[in-house]
Amino acid sequence: MRPELTAEMVVDGLLPSAPAMSPDGRWVVYVLTAMGQAGDHPSSRLWCTSVDGGTAPWRLDVPPAHVSSPQWSADSGSVYFLSDQASPGTAQLHVIGRAAGRARALTSWASGILAYRPLVDTALVAIVATDEPTEEERRRQRARDDAKVRGRANPARLRLLDQRTGQIRTPAGLHDRHVTDVVQRPDGGPLAVLTWSTPELDPGLLEPALHLVDPHSWQVSDVGPVPADAHSLVWWRDADWHLTYLALTPPHLQAGTAVFDLVLPDTGPARPHVNLTEGLAACPAELVQVDQGTPLVLLADGLDTAIHRLVPDSLTLTELSRTGGLMTHLSTNRDGAVVAAIVSGATQPHDIHAGQACGPLLRRTDTRPELRDIRWGTQERLAYQAFDGLALDGLLVLPPGRSRRDGPFPMVTIVHGGPYHRYADEFMLNWSPSGQWLAHAGYAVFLPNPRGGQGHGHEFAAAVAGAVGQEEWLDILTGIDLLIEEGVADPGRLGIAGWSHGGFMAAWAIGQTDRFSAALMGAGISDWGMLAATGEWGVLEAALGGSVGWEGIGPYLHDKLSPVSYASSIRTPVLIVHGADDTNVPLSQSEYFHRALRKFGVEHEFVVYPRENHRFRERNHQVDLLRRIRAWFDRWLVASTHSS
Repeated sequence: MRPELTAEMVVDGLLPSAPAMSPDGRWVVYVLTAMGQAGDHPSSRLWCTSVDGGTAPWRLDVPPAHVSSPQWSADSGSVYFLSDQASPGTAQLHVIGRAAGRARALTSWASGILAYRPLVDTALVAIVATDEPTEEERRRQRARDDAKVRGRANPARLRLLDQRTGQIRTPAGLHDRHVTDVVQRPDGGPLAVLTWSTPELDPGLLEPALHLVDPHSWQVSDVGPVPADAHSLVWWRDADWHLTYLALTPPHLQAGTAVFDLVLPDTGPARPHVNLTEGLAACPAELVQVDQGTPLVLLADGLDTAIHRLVPDSLTLTELSRTGGLMTHLSTNRDGAVVAAIVSGATQPHDIHAGQACGPLLRRTDTRPELRDIRWGTQERLAYQAFDGLALDGLLVLPPGRSRRDGPFPMVTIVHGGPYHRYADEFMLNWSPSGQWLAHAGYAVFLPNPRGGQGHGHEFAAAVAGAVGQEEWLDILTGIDLLIEEGVADPGRLGIAGWSHGGFMAAWAIGQTDRFSAALMGAGISDWGMLAATGEWGVLEAALGGSVGWEGIGPYLHDKLSPVSYASSIRTPVLIVHGADDTNVPLSQSEYFHRALRKFGVEHEFVVYPRENHRFRERNHQVDLLRRIRAWFDRWLVASTHSS
């Protein structure tokens, strides 16, 4: 008899992250962490596996702690990583041998290490860290005399660790700019450093700049501003050295991510930044430096993910291999011939895969063996046209052992977040509303990719700027109607759910129609003007909502696009869930919606989870949420109740 899928089974599973391939292309180090956090602090372990599969994965001798960001030494013999073993919440840089030995701490920086990069000179490591607190700051903190002045946050600074002496030096040339990324030219030349004007996302993310720093003299050369949210710097060379990076596509803040290239001649000024992915019908998701070649680019392409290489002569991308699902965290060896990544397919949990960049990649870990005997619902790719003829895709997950012939089913539509995210053809099982979790309760689950998301190019992504809930809602509705027409969905038993932007879409949908029997609004947006004023992403949210509330006496566009404006029309029962400490979409968004629904007598339940931010981490909260989601839809969409 096959085992039953339980909420505990979902959240107790181990998830791989941060795979890093050794320079010689033989090994992959990675982090394993349980989905649900049991204690007060995150705990993870460091593992290693062979690329050729000849050696089973083994755990490195690293004590349990919040372990992150593993990187290899140049000789592939040692692994650097960050760990907060000594003081929970304060990470320090450590190193451990690949084959044997115990981890050794390299820093004891009081404020902790945020990021690091081993340099070509193997004795040196570039680290990023805020200033250590002064004695006066420590005294004030002990006395709780710790008022914070907004806009005066402590910036992260570039520093240099000399492993021979343990000394850490800090160059002065970057002044008080906040360092977000650093990478050295592969020949041992300058460091390329990305900075923000301030550590705050708004406006720091919108005001990045690029600098070159000599690792010996510490002389700083300012290259100038770069597009918003610039990140993932990589070097490569043809006749000249190039810096290539990812950033938001100008002039919009909601047009997805582009690959930009900047030529830095040996003499003279830098040339203009060039968008290499303009007009591309896919979306760059990751950019990886190849020390002895041109960069690799991971592209989100519809429901698939593909590895591309930059062609230097034409500055175009050529496809090397493709996976029919999700691939993330791409890493490579010195020449880019061998790669490793986290890969997931429709019924394949996320695992480390490795192999030749030209494919295929083979699975090298088995992190969820407890799921091996579960019977999964069939996951089907969908392709259909929007009301205006635009090509759309998505996924349909049916209950295990059932087919379309067994329909119509009660159906829940789960809208993805972002909106610049997407559903790839990956394994749909998570602590938040997910396809397999609801399919195991007897529901058909529709996972649409409406316009505004990733995977179909810049124009597709930009379509929702200042127009959220408009054409993207019609895209979703078209898919629902198609599944009803095909006999998959029961029109009298429809539900809608989502998290973050998906939570917004669920709240928006029930203000536009009474076709849904139940809804789940998870960490969703009810008022775009308030979100622009209180959310950490600020002006980026204003780009979606179309306006802010300090531009004179309304009415404002964001009022028209805010679900709370339509509360008096809502008749659908709503489950509202939110983390008490959410800084991305503050709790006030759900509080506002709750009060409006209470005013108009709408059946709803409002659940707040203490200590949780935008993504829930505590195991018991994840278990409660999964059970609560099923119970809510069972109450309103079916006569009998399932339990986990």
